[in-house]
Amino acid sequence: MGKNDSLRLTIIENMSALSSTGFGLVAALAWNDAIQELFRVIFGTANTLVAKFVYAAFITVVVVVLTTRLSRVASRLKALVSSASLPK
Repeated sequence: MGKNDSLRLTIIENMSALSSTGFGLVAALAWNDAIQELFRVIFGTANTLVAKFVYAAFITVVVVVLTTRLSRVASRLKALVSSASLPK
């Protein structure tokens, strides 16, 4: 693989990562709006201080749980890949 091919690969990898991040942000904002509307339906107006704190706590719990689970899955996959690549 030549120098130009390596540069092209790096550019494509970076563009892929950036576009994935951008689409992830769009999805997160869409979910944020949907969850805020759900809280408006449940609690009435979302402008009250209590509703904002409940929303923030809920989102924090969801993010912590998802991050923890994804981290565990990634660790298991790394262990699986490393054990599969060891000579037997």
